[in-house]
Amino acid sequence: MPKSNSGLYVRLQQETPVPLNSEIHCEPGELIALIGPSGGGKTSILRIIAGLANPAQGEISCDGVTWLDTQKGKSVSPQQRRIGYVFQDYALFPHMSVTQNIEAALLHLPKAERRRKASTLIEIVNLTGLENRLPRQLSGGQRQRVALARALVRNPSVLLMDEPFSAVDQVTRRKLQYELVQLRQRIKIPIIFVTHDLNDAMQLADRIYAISRGVTLQNGPPMDLMCYPDNAAVARLMDLQNIFEGQVIDHDKESDLTKVKWLDYELQARLQQQHNPGETVNWAILPSYVVLHRRLRPSRGDRENPIHGIVGELTVMGENTLISMWVNGQKEQRLSLTVSSHVAQRNSLCVDAEISVSLLQQGIHLMPLQAKD
Repeated sequence: MPKSNSGLYVRLQQETPVPLNSEIHCEPGELIALIGPSGGGKTSILRIIAGLANPAQGEISCDGVTWLDTQKGKSVSPQQRRIGYVFQDYALFPHMSVTQNIEAALLHLPKAERRRKASTLIEIVNLTGLENRLPRQLSGGQRQRVALARALVRNPSVLLMDEPFSAVDQVTRRKLQYELVQLRQRIKIPIIFVTHDLNDAMQLADRIYAISRGVTLQNGPPMDLMCYPDNAAVARLMDLQNIFEGQVIDHDKESDLTKVKWLDYELQARLQQQHNPGETVNWAILPSYVVLHRRLRPSRGDRENPIHGIVGELTVMGENTLISMWVNGQKEQRLSLTVSSHVAQRNSLCVDAEISVSLLQQGIHLMPLQAKD
């Protein structure tokens, strides 16, 4: 990734205490999400960007201004970096009111100026009327808004958010997501947030960085990582359930198809010539590309990669029913799909019922074979 003079550029490398080997770029007005397993280095990256920790090796710059260059022995203080940081636990002062918590970031200004800026941010984050309340008198969503206002009150160059919605209920989460979208229209700065909730990342981020053990495995638009993961590790981080091993048979350029051997099936996938005939690969498919065959009225689409098995597990989730299909009756070969609950009822689906599905060609994605952990 070439270094950019606009936005935030980060390159970090170290072995201990937290292994890191990551390079990140976030443009002004862009929001990127860092996802990955706990302990994978995501929060450490935020802390290093904020100047709260230093890596063994690394470089950080914002709009062409160097904040960190370990090779030259340069490290700018957190205050000079003007970072807005929303901590996971919000880190509010329990004895201070909403207004006082926000003003605490402005002690270098005259009192009247502090009050004016705090009032402006209170209105922006929808806390009007709660100015004099203490943190214990606020809901989780309101405390999150106070933390966000405090992070923004000094006109930061970058906004960092660590699990910003983890402590709120689903209704509040949706409201805060909406408010963050609205906020982005007012401030044009790089925004980086860490999340364990894939829905947050998919709905809010312009790009996702998949990070594991401190290493950036892949970055790109959310749907690119979901539909075209570079490897099985990224696919698992994107919560893809249908990941299997197969062998490339050949490529049919005239039909734009690649043929793959899997179990006793010969699958047809969209053309993917980067994989050589005879190569063993991982392949994945989203549940939305797995189509249930109707028992009483088969359709023309049933001829596209038909697969047979039994219902191993069936879970009704309101309007949708989640099905774990045991391909060819083999419990270790689980294929996940989702159907409308009324479709499940109409087809009399139940555990041990025999079913058939089609794997749509366009949804089969091939990846280099990755050793299992």
